Amino acid sequence: MQEKILSIENLSVRFSLRGRILHAIRQVSLDVYKGETLVIVGESGCGKSVLNKNLIGLLDSNGFIDNGSIKYYGAKPDAKNPDLYGEDEKGTYADLAKFKKEKDWLKIRGQEICMILQDPMTSLNPLKTIGAQIAEAISLHQGKKGKEAKEAALQIMRDVRIDDPERRYKQYPHEFSGGMRQRVVIAIAIACNPKILICDEPTTALDVTIQAQVLSLIRELKEKYKLTVIFITHDLGVVANIADRVAVMYAGDIIEIGMVEEIFYQPKHPYTWALLSSLPQLGVKGEDLFSIKGTPPNLFAEVKGDAFAPRNPQALKIDFEELPPYFTVSPTHKARTWLLDERAPKVEPPEVIRSLNSEGGAANGK
Repeated sequence: MQEKILSIENLSVRFSLRGRILHAIRQVSLDVYKGETLVIVGESGCGKSVLNKNLIGLLDSNGFIDNGSIKYYGAKPDAKNPDLYGEDEKGTYADLAKFKKEKDWLKIRGQEICMILQDPMTSLNPLKTIGAQIAEAISLHQGKKGKEAKEAALQIMRDVRIDDPERRYKQYPHEFSGGMRQRVVIAIAIACNPKILICDEPTTALDVTIQAQVLSLIRELKEKYKLTVIFITHDLGVVANIADRVAVMYAGDIIEIGMVEEIFYQPKHPYTWALLSSLPQLGVKGEDLFSIKGTPPNLFAEVKGDAFAPRNPQALKIDFEELPPYFTVSPTHKARTWLLDERAPKVEPPEVIRSLNSEGGAANGK
């Protein structure tokens, strides 16, 4: 594997809501490697965005980390705050789980880790020109001023495929379409010169044609600016287009992770089977589309066993009693399901998943 740039270990995040405690992130461990595109996929409400907000200090005020660490290996130690930093066999790191003050986060947010949000209009200042907003990010994070900052902004606008950047530089957000505004938000993120770019469902509000253009743009920028990308989505079509690795998330936990080919062609967790079976393009003409029965568990209550068990028709008795560990499928693929235990009965995946498996094997010459 490549060099680790981020390592999340046993992270637990809770929210205090009207006197009750909601366990939003449940002991998540996840490594991110330098230069990769890691896609985190799952149903709405599974914890994808909450997990990533912890990486840039944007967790809501009623949320708190009550366990775990977030080791970021790209930061320079701060002699004034030695408790926030540590060292292990992989090098010096900043433990982002310990960051509490805004002044500490300013050293990470933007210049080290940056996030693109779903709705570009809420990310842009309607009273400032597009050029001024991009140039401001360049001034703050690259130290360039005046004409130099403007020239850098114009170049970034060209990089994100904004036509006629000299004219567009002077325009306001309301003069741009949704797809063009998303390019501006990407441009501002790039202007911060980050090492990690988090994309929180940036194509959700866009039509299919513009989606494809934005995904292609993110791939290009990743290579040009040497970025590590964490991409959050619930759209498996997006996953296939952009991912190197895929982490499948359910009820605040990562239940399966592997290379994109492993997750699509050799999935092992019943929830991953269900997600793939829900793809409209895998439906059969004249038959109802597959849907996952039931609802996710109540995270105000303690989740016992496998969180997906109540919705899983192939659930074993132990699924309701004990949380499964991760079972290794390959050096790059693991899944949290008792079906992989050597003592478990053999349970075949649905027909649509078996056909995907055969397709994957044929594609790989097996």
